[in-house]
Amino acid sequence: MLTILLTTFVVAIVILGMLLVIYSPGQPEPYLDKSGNPIVGSISEKTFITINDIKQGMFIKSKDETNPVLLFLHGGMPEYFLSKKYPTALEDHFTVVWWEQRGAGLSYHSNMPPATITLEQMVADAVEVTNYLRKRFKKNKVYLMGHSGGSFIGIHTVVKAPELYYAYIGVSQMSNQLKSEQLAHTYMLSQYELIGNEAMVQKLKNAPVIDGTPKEYLKLRDKAMHSLGIGTTHDMKSVFKGIFIQSLTCKEYTLKEKYIMWFAKSRAGVSSIWTEAISTNLMVQVPIVDIPVYFFGGVYDYTVNYTLTKEYLDKLQSPVKGFYTFQKSAHSPIFEEPQKVIEIMLNDVLNGTTTLADLNTENK
Repeated sequence: MLTILLTTFVVAIVILGMLLVIYSPGQPEPYLDKSGNPIVGSISEKTFITINDIKQGMFIKSKDETNPVLLFLHGGMPEYFLSKKYPTALEDHFTVVWWEQRGAGLSYHSNMPPATITLEQMVADAVEVTNYLRKRFKKNKVYLMGHSGGSFIGIHTVVKAPELYYAYIGVSQMSNQLKSEQLAHTYMLSQYELIGNEAMVQKLKNAPVIDGTPKEYLKLRDKAMHSLGIGTTHDMKSVFKGIFIQSLTCKEYTLKEKYIMWFAKSRAGVSSIWTEAISTNLMVQVPIVDIPVYFFGGVYDYTVNYTLTKEYLDKLQSPVKGFYTFQKSAHSPIFEEPQKVIEIMLNDVLNGTTTLADLNTENK
């Protein structure tokens, strides 16, 4: 009996290993026309460039590389692989650059001192990546989109170098993240009490969020949020199934790159600059942005509190600003309601207007 069990286990491991290899060729798939030929003028590549003395990687996707350039700043870890399950269609209208930032995914290096991963350095890297894209695609400016933790970097970037960007799009924009975590903790505690999950209630009570986010809270944060539908997406109840498995089945990463992605994530925690993000109130620190600003918020989002994001935009001074509520989304409107995102990008962002914005949060 023991021999049979051992043999079954070994066979299962071998099959799993073979599947991982099959799903890890590491090459982006080209965009094809109806005849099965690559679309002329399209681009689908994984590229590496040296940014501020560090080799950094990115995916560049577009069905027409003459389209406006959209630089995407991910949150706690790279998000490109999620676009396979949740297509955004952004590449139909933009040259989308899914840059994997210093210390994450394709841009992780084991010999990189943690002290070099700071907000200041991330902003400097973002500016250099922007200049690379401007030169390569012959654009005067690009569009910058920051999601979650990437929005913390993104809004600082456009403040530092507004002349490089047509507009800034904050998806689940951070504002006062410590307060956001406190509101999330309160909400989750009330919900778990309501459904009678005493185990989670006790864990939350043992991990209060007061002056910071204790390790005990961070250990249960993802599971607690996703179980209630207030995490990455409203329909994603498991990080393992919704994120980990999706990353393993994305064929555009090699097996080594997939391992490194998760190893880097384990080293970084919620975010490589979490300490700085959790101690910053952007409503106070960044009250003015000199270019058009657009915030996208999902009503179910407690990862970055939706109400606080709206409050931030109300206070923010900008020549053009618009807030857009996504009624079916939690933390990732670009993946959850992509058609609405496209409509906003084409009708408002590209034109510098707010015609589709929430009426009570349009530019004042």
